[in-house]
Amino acid sequence: MAKKVVATLRTSTGKDFAKVYHMERSPKTGAYMWKESIIPNDSVKEYLAKKA
Repeated sequence: MAKKVVATLRTSTGKDFAKVYHMERSPKTGAYMWKESIIPNDSVKEYLAKKA
């Protein structure tokens, strides 16, 4: 599945998106998990500010 995402990000229309990873703590176990999101380049700063 990751190859499909990377391939679509490399197309001419895919240049408007960014893959963002952020770390979250699991409420069940307390362990840290990585969450992956694909969002438009315009809203990257807003998305990271909201998660912090």
